[in-house]
This record gives sequence, structure tokens and C-alpha cells, in this order.
Amino acid sequence: MNKDGLISFLLKAYLLVLFLFVFTPIIASVIFSFNSDRFPTIPLGSFSLEWYQLIINDPDIAEAAVTSIIVAICTSILATFIGFCTAYSDYRYDFKFKGPYLALALLPPTIPLIIMALAMLAWLSKFGLSGSKLSIVLAHTVLCTPFAMAIIRLRLNQMDESLEAAAWNLGASEWSAMREIVVPFTMPAIVSSLCLTAAVSFDEFAVAWFVSGLNKTIPVVILEIVQGNIDPRVNAIGTFVFITSMTLVVIAQIIFMRNQKKGVQSV
Repeated sequence: MNKDGLISFLLKAYLLVLFLFVFTPIIASVIFSFNSDRFPTIPLGSFSLEWYQLIINDPDIAEAAVTSIIVAICTSILATFIGFCTAYSDYRYDFKFKGPYLALALLPPTIPLIIMALAMLAWLSKFGLSGSKLSIVLAHTVLCTPFAMAIIRLRLNQMDESLEAAAWNLGASEWSAMREIVVPFTMPAIVSSLCLTAAVSFDEFAVAWFVSGLNKTIPVVILEIVQGNIDPRVNAIGTFVFITSMTLVVIAQIIFMRNQKKGVQSV
């Protein structure tokens, strides 16, 4: 085996170990969600859907699932819209203090979630919004907007800067050029951003736990279930959350990779 072959083999082995390290606990949780035994032990008991039936018939879990879905949808729309506006202003315009503007726009993911949650709780409380679904949406929008901005900005980098100018010269207004050129060109990135931000919002726990009040999301309900006891329903709920989140992330990644390939081929 030559040097390049050895490096390729080691990289593949590293990726395999990394994926096993990350996904083995999740796969184990999925397997135990179909186990008839209450405790996650080996050997496994018989195949059972008991824990799924329990969470389906639990009104608190059903309400939390609806809340998580509503929050994820609203967050993805708001975060993608704000992310698009921020990415386009960065792409199109040069203005004073642009550096600090971008730094602030990308800051939320770098802040520890507990600090972010406490700050959002204090800020929302001043406006009487704490404890509502709207408070979770606003907090998650702040957290997810930088992801949307990054995805859309990458797509905008592939667009020929002269396209808008050509449209203006042909009589199109700025809004017409935005509607007919910029938005269609960035639409794959917008869809990818919607999926990714929805997944982030659906999974987020720390901020939601502080600001949700009685409007609990699925991750908050999971914490309440596992406090003080071992409940196999958590494996079933976790499987539902994992499948939902991974589906959104995979869709976002597929769309993003197709965009990248099309951009490279057009160049």
C-alpha cells in the first residue's frame, strides 16, 4: 500500500470510528424502544410497540409534539427570512461598521446556551412574553438565524454580480430583480435553510426549558420524564425526535450538495 492509499485508509477508518462513536448510543436507544423489558438490558426481551402506544396515548406528549412542530415551523420561516436579508445585505452592500454588523449577526451560536437562555428569559419577561409559544419562537429565531445566513450567503457567492445590474439596465426595479433573479437563484438554499433551522429548533432544549413556561416542547418533556426514574418511553420519544431531525438535516444536506455541484458545473 502506497502513502496515498494508507492516508485514504486511515481517513476512512477515522470516519468509521467517529460515526460509530456518535451513532451507536442513538441506535441502541432505537433498538431498546422496541424492547418489551422496562430496563435497557441485554439480552433483550420480546419485540413490543408498548412504549410507542403509551406516548401516542399520552396527551401531554402529544401537546408537546404539536408545540415543537409549530415552534419549528415558525422559527424556520422567521430565521430564514432574517438570514436571507442579512446575507443579501452582506453580499450586495458595503457600509460603515459592516464588520461589527456581521460579527453580531453570527454571534448567537458562540454564546453558551445557558447564558443565552437566561438573557432571553430576562428580555422577554420585560415585554410580558415569557412562558408563551411566541417566546420560544423568538428565542429560537435568534439562535437559528446565523445558520440560515451562512447557508444563503454561500449560495449568493455563486451568483454573477452583474445579473442584477443587467436587470436594472433592462428596466426592472430593484424589487423586480430581487423577485425574478435573486430569490429564484437562492431558492434551493432557502429550502435547505428552512429544513436545517427547523431541525435545530425541534432539537433545542436549554433555551426552550427557560422560556417555555407551560408550553413544553418535546425535549423539555423528555427531561421531566427522566428526572428521578428510568422510563422506557424516553427511547420511543427519542426515536421520533431523531428520525424527524435526521430527515430534515438529510433533506437540507441533499439540497445543499446539489447546489454546490450545480455551482461548480456552471463555473
